Amino acid sequence: MSGIVTISISLFIIILALLSFRVIGQFERGILLTFGRYAGTCNPGLITIIPFVQRLIRVDIRLAVNEIPQQDVITKDNVAVKVSAVAYYRVDNPEHAILSVENYHRAVLELAQITLRTTIGQHDLADLLSGTDKLNVAIAEIIAKRTRAWGVTIDHVEIRNVDIDPCMIRAMAAQAEASRGAQARMTIAEGELNAAKKLAEAAEILSANPTAMQLRTLSSMVEIGRERNSIIIWPIDRNALMPSDATGAAVLSSAVRMAEGTTASASTIATKGR
Repeated sequence: MSGIVTISISLFIIILALLSFRVIGQFERGILLTFGRYAGTCNPGLITIIPFVQRLIRVDIRLAVNEIPQQDVITKDNVAVKVSAVAYYRVDNPEHAILSVENYHRAVLELAQITLRTTIGQHDLADLLSGTDKLNVAIAEIIAKRTRAWGVTIDHVEIRNVDIDPCMIRAMAAQAEASRGAQARMTIAEGELNAAKKLAEAAEILSANPTAMQLRTLSSMVEIGRERNSIIIWPIDRNALMPSDATGAAVLSSAVRMAEGTTASASTIATKGR
């Protein structure tokens, strides 16, 4: 009988000894509770606890990845999009992570979903597509402010996918095409305006010097006369073209020189043809 008792006591002691020893990994921290009260944080290595009196809760302090499910969001410019993201975080204070929140993994996930919808809803679609890096930083900062009290540090947040409805894509393409067309018309109008300004300046210069205006008229007539496949009738006042004063004589002399040059060129061409 005494042998059975001895064996039972020995087995009980062995079981207590096995329950007393715990090994905490390098990537873990242990939260020790004595009768349900916080008794300290255990570092990696071999530790002993009092069975049935103390309880050890392990906390992984490695970088954790939490996928944010696809969220239906309406941007600031009333475009419906579906956005998914990924949050990277780690436990910085194991005591707060265990004692301040029931499940910090789920808490971070729910907070990330709410923050993702709220932040994207405050920006236009163009900011969402072209300024993803800024949005990632903004979302991570907002989440980090709330999770700091939980002993969790947000490393970064990455927007992974942005899905737009095909009908909205076609509407955006039509809008972009219309915008480019309007920009092209504006460019043409600006060119015509600049040309009109230059023509007005040229008209002012020519009107201030009648001789220059008359020479320009004769030059245009000579250029038109080079085309031998058409007859052009150009009505013009002879007195306005060649006044009887000294200016008219100068213009007439210039016209004669132009005509002689044209006749000489025609004669040379005829001689070469023979």
